[in-house]
Amino acid sequence: MTDTLFLTLLILVAALLYSSVGHGGGSGYLAAMALFGLAPDVMKPTALVLNLVVATVGTIRFAQAGHFAWNVFWPFAVLSIPAAFLGGSMILPVLAYKIILGVVLLFAAARLAIKQSAHAPAGQKPIPLLPALLLGAAIGLLSGLVGVGGGIFLSPILLLLGWADTRKTAGVSVVFILVNSLSGLLGHVASLQKVPHEISWFAPAALVGGLIGSELGSRRLAPMTMRRLLAVVLVVAGVKMLLTK
Repeated sequence: MTDTLFLTLLILVAALLYSSVGHGGGSGYLAAMALFGLAPDVMKPTALVLNLVVATVGTIRFAQAGHFAWNVFWPFAVLSIPAAFLGGSMILPVLAYKIILGVVLLFAAARLAIKQSAHAPAGQKPIPLLPALLLGAAIGLLSGLVGVGGGIFLSPILLLLGWADTRKTAGVSVVFILVNSLSGLLGHVASLQKVPHEISWFAPAALVGGLIGSELGSRRLAPMTMRRLLAVVLVVAGVKMLLTK
């Protein structure tokens, strides 16, 4: 019971912090579950379900605030959706899953720990179609394989290449996460049987965190101190995944 309460608390914190920057929190939930030793076949569908809860809230909030841009979203989403379905249908060997997840968690930790500029780029650059399609497909496949929504990969691409400002990046990323998480789950519907009964604790916690975080995120950025604390959790979980055979 104590483990369940601590894991629920970590999920709430992850949902709050991730949703504040337009993310579903998949890597955070996976990190929390890794720390508590949940099996990979349980972690993946559980993270995707929680992603759906938080990303749905975020989609509504960021869209209402006027931060969603269809012209930025669709070039990445059009191939990411079927790719996420394909990734969701694939079942990796446990060792391979742990290695890929460990790398993803360490990447996510770096993303959280680095301060993002709140300023828009000097001018939004046009998005080249072919690179966007290929990037979307790659992110979608990885999302379905691991159990994340892909926002942790899409966001830095949009920002670094000047294809969207911070708020628009958050609004696009959260919808991208929503469609990829749903597609990944549909790719392996049977995996839902592996979702633990503790989801009745986890889902409400993620919902509360998502409501608070997306409300804050649609108006201001999450505090860097808390993001860096979460980054530490991701590093610990990522290293554990890479070292555990």
